[in-house]
Amino acid sequence: MQQPWPNGGFANADDIQACHDLIKQGSRSFHAASKLLPKEVREPAFALYAFCRIADDTVDESQDGFEGVAQLDATLNRCYAGCPAADPIERALADVVMRFAIPRKLMDALLEGLAWDVENRRYEDLSALTDYAVRVAGTVGGMMALLMGVRQEDLLARALDLGIAMQFTNIARDVGEDARNGRLYLPLDWLEEAGVDPDAWLKNPVFDARIKSVVERLLAEAKDFYQRALPGIDALPLNCRPGIHAASMIYAEIGQQLRRQGYNSIDKRAVVPTWRKVHLLAGASAASMIPLLALSLGRTAPPAAEGDFLVTAAAQSAPAMEPWWNVPARTARVVDLFYRLEERDRLKTRVVAAAGIEAAE
Repeated sequence: MQQPWPNGGFANADDIQACHDLIKQGSRSFHAASKLLPKEVREPAFALYAFCRIADDTVDESQDGFEGVAQLDATLNRCYAGCPAADPIERALADVVMRFAIPRKLMDALLEGLAWDVENRRYEDLSALTDYAVRVAGTVGGMMALLMGVRQEDLLARALDLGIAMQFTNIARDVGEDARNGRLYLPLDWLEEAGVDPDAWLKNPVFDARIKSVVERLLAEAKDFYQRALPGIDALPLNCRPGIHAASMIYAEIGQQLRRQGYNSIDKRAVVPTWRKVHLLAGASAASMIPLLALSLGRTAPPAAEGDFLVTAAAQSAPAMEPWWNVPARTARVVDLFYRLEERDRLKTRVVAAAGIEAAE
């Protein structure tokens, strides 16, 4: 487990708060799940997700989307050079990429996915859509694993699985909204099999049995990826499991809500109500304390072929190691060991508190 962050880097407490405030408003599902993450993971995760939120806005709001992507690339250049601009999100991101050794290849893949959005790219089949999901969400799953000190290839593969599952869920939920903005992410071969002409449908995006069958099919694929991810979550550091279980369960619940709506994501957006999130937060703790032994062999499943290059890049990265004479750092690791032991006893208390906060909101 990494030591508390930041540690004499670019960011300060106000920068971290700015990241938190942005996520609280712009990514409520992650914000709810993050309440169960330990502080030393939660705060850098806020920085990471805040950058992703800013990245989406930069591309969407720029007159030329490719210029927005270029601006984000310049931001990453400054962060990786250790020269962030005087911006709270950028300073926090610079701390994260340096301290946790986030490979640039993961960030570049994320920007590539955003560039595909600017192109209004369509996806011929499920593999092509998975290529996209790996870039815009699998990368984030991989980076989150690195924040938790995880660099084993089998666990990184499961982190990408979870990101893919969440992105498939997002696509299924946003079919109507995307269509009204002229975007279509559903696999074209599935639409053809269902008898849907993509261009004609985009001119008048209505819900019918054909679209229902495609949305249902995509959610089934998402469910498979959630299942693939479970053994990886179970192998995370104990104090990280509740937060990641919660994120997985809350996003999967979006799919459940879609099913209850008859798979109609054209006329109504699927939303997980607050009371249900509270229930899932509590369930996440229970899932974290009972190892999924029956699924343990699933850890070693190969990564989705579309994300193999990212697993390799992340596994080969490594944070800077302290020299043997750095007694304070070594002492800190001993303190961290005691922290881990104590954390097992605090999990239940943290879940109860988080649920109470979420209910109040």
